[in-house]
Amino acid sequence: MVQTKTITEFETHLFHEGTYFESYRKFGAHLSNEKGTVGTRFTVWAPNAKKIEIVGSFNDWHGEQYAMNKITTSGIWSLFIPEVTEGELYKYKIYPEGGGEPLLKADPYAFYSEKRPKSASIVYSLEGYNWGDREWQRKKRRENILKKPVSIYEVHLGSWKKTEDGDFLSYRELAHDLVDYVKEMGYTHIELLPVVEHPFDRSWGYQATGYFSVTSRYGTPKDFMYFVDRCHQEGIGVILDWNPCHFCRDGHGLRLFDGAPVFEYQDPHRAENTEWDTNNFDLGKPEVISFLVSNAFFWFDLFHIDGLRVDAVSSILYMDYGKEDGEEWLPNKYGGRENLEGLNFLRTLNEAVFERFPNVMMVAEESTSWPLVSKPTYSGGLGFNFKWNMGWMNDMLEYMKKDPIHRKHHHQNITFSFLYAFSENFVLPLSHDEVVHSKRSLLNKMPGDYWQKFANLRVLLGYQMGHPGKKLLFMGGELGQFDEWKDLEQLDWNLLQFEFHWKMRQYCRQLNQLYTTEPALYEQDHTSKGFEWIDPHDHSQSIISFIRWGYNFQDHLIIVCNFTPQVYHGYRIGVPKDVSYKEIFNSDAEEYGGSGILNSDELQPHEVEWHHRPYSIELNIPPLATFILKPLAAREEN
Repeated sequence: MVQTKTITEFETHLFHEGTYFESYRKFGAHLSNEKGTVGTRFTVWAPNAKKIEIVGSFNDWHGEQYAMNKITTSGIWSLFIPEVTEGELYKYKIYPEGGGEPLLKADPYAFYSEKRPKSASIVYSLEGYNWGDREWQRKKRRENILKKPVSIYEVHLGSWKKTEDGDFLSYRELAHDLVDYVKEMGYTHIELLPVVEHPFDRSWGYQATGYFSVTSRYGTPKDFMYFVDRCHQEGIGVILDWNPCHFCRDGHGLRLFDGAPVFEYQDPHRAENTEWDTNNFDLGKPEVISFLVSNAFFWFDLFHIDGLRVDAVSSILYMDYGKEDGEEWLPNKYGGRENLEGLNFLRTLNEAVFERFPNVMMVAEESTSWPLVSKPTYSGGLGFNFKWNMGWMNDMLEYMKKDPIHRKHHHQNITFSFLYAFSENFVLPLSHDEVVHSKRSLLNKMPGDYWQKFANLRVLLGYQMGHPGKKLLFMGGELGQFDEWKDLEQLDWNLLQFEFHWKMRQYCRQLNQLYTTEPALYEQDHTSKGFEWIDPHDHSQSIISFIRWGYNFQDHLIIVCNFTPQVYHGYRIGVPKDVSYKEIFNSDAEEYGGSGILNSDELQPHEVEWHHRPYSIELNIPPLATFILKPLAAREEN
C-alpha cells in the first residue's frame, strides 16, 4: 500500500502554472495509507464549487458526511476516506457557487469507469502489474524510429472481431487473437482508435468523458496493460489515437464541471464546437494544460504506449476552424486566424513529452499546409516527429477512383507529393476516415470489373509501400472488403473463403514482409537522399518509375508502377549502375490474383543512354501493377 497521496503546496503551484505533468499521481482517487489507516484519498479541481461531497457505493450515494475540504483558494478539494478500497463506485456531488441543483460528476482523473450506459467512476489501483517488455523498452531506447520500418495496422477494437454471440472481445482475448494476426501479417505497429472512456459507441472514442480511464468495454486497465505488454513481447509497437481538442457534452463529464466553464472556454463562441457538437478545451488555461499533458504522460508512463496520434490538430491551430462562411469567430490579439494558445499548447506538449520520453512517436493528424509540423520547436516547428500526409492520401484516392483511360489527364496526382515529400516526416495513411460515411471501401472505390478492382487496390498499396514515408492501413483493407467499415459489426472475415480476398490478404502480408526486410524502403524516408526519379513524365501511359536508396550506396531498389490495364513489353528505363537486376516483387503475380506478367529472368543493363543515364534495361510492364527490382552483384569486367 502506498503512502499518503496528499497534494503538496509545490505540486499545487505547478498545476496552476500549467507545468504539473504528472498530476495523475495526486488528482483522482488513490488508495493510500495515512497515519496508519488504509483508505482512499480523493482530490479534484473545481474552482467554482461552493461545496463538494463524495457519494458512492460505500455510503449508499449519500454524501452528507463526506464533504471534501477546499485545500486551496484556487479550487483544489481533497478528502481521505478510511476503509474505501478498490472496486468502490463514486462520483463528486458538486454544489455550484452560483446556486442551482447539485451536479453528479464522474472523476476527470478516474482510472476506471463503469461500462456505459452507467457512468460512475471506480476506485482502482494501477500499481502491481508485472511488465514483461524489458527487452522491447531497451530496443526502443537504442533505435531511431525515423530510420526504422513503420507499417501500422489501424484498428477499432470493438469491430475488428466479435465473439460468437456478438459481444466485444476482451483486451486479453485481443492480446492473443489480434496480436497474433498483426504479427502474422508483418505489421510493425498497431494504432488503436481511442480507448479512453466514452459514453457513445459510435463516437469511436473521439468524444470522451474519462481521459485517464481506459474504456471498460473490453476489460480492466490491467487487462489493457496485458494487451500492450503482449504486443511488445511480440515485437509490435502500440500507438493510441488521442484527442486533446474537444470533449463530449454528457452531463456526468467535463462540460460545466462545477456549474461553470472549467475545462472549456468561458466565451461560448470558442467553447462550442458546432462541427462535432462538443466543447473545445480551453488551451489558454494553465490547469487544462497540466491536465492534458499529464494525460499524454499517463499513457507513456503507466501503460508503456509507444506513440500518440494527435487527432484534428488543425482544430487547435486555427481560430476559425470549422466555421462556415459568415459565421462569427474571434481573431487572435494580432487580428489573425492562428490560435496562439493552441500553438503554445502543442509546443509545450511535445517539448515535455520528448524530454521525458525521447523515443516515442508523436504523430499529428494535420489537414492543412501549416509548416514545420514535424520539426523541433527550437527551429520554429510544432515539435511532433511525424505528420499524416493527408495531401498524398486525398490525391491518390481521387486518382484511383478514375477510370484508367482518364488517368493520363490527372498524372500530377501521383507525382505532386514528391515536391513536398521531405518537408515533413510523413506517415502515408489509408485510414478509417476514408472508408466510412458513404465514402465506400478502398476496394469499392476502385474502377473496373471484379479483377480490375483488386488489381487497382494492389497497385495502390504497392505504390504506398514504395513511396517515401511510413505506412498506415485501416483494418479490413487487407481483406479487400467490398462494404465500407461497419462500426457496429466485425470485419467481413467470411470473405477469406473467396480466392481473390484470400490472395489480397496474402499480398498485404508479403508486401509488409518485403518492406521490413529492405532498408532502401525505410532508412531514408525523410530525406531526399533516399529518393530519385527515373521517369515521372510518362503521363500518356500512366507509368512512373523511381529509385529508393538505403544508407549503403549499393542498397537501392527500382520501383515501377503502371496505373492502366495495358501490358507493355520491351519498355525501357534508365538505371543508375551497370549491374544486373532481379525482380523481387510483383503485384501482378498469380499468387496475388494477377495475370502473371513478370520479369522472371535477370535483367542485364545495356549501354544505351536512357532517362539521362548511361545504362538502361528493358522490362515487361504488367497491367495495373507495382513491381520492384533489386540489383545483383556487379558484372565482371571482360
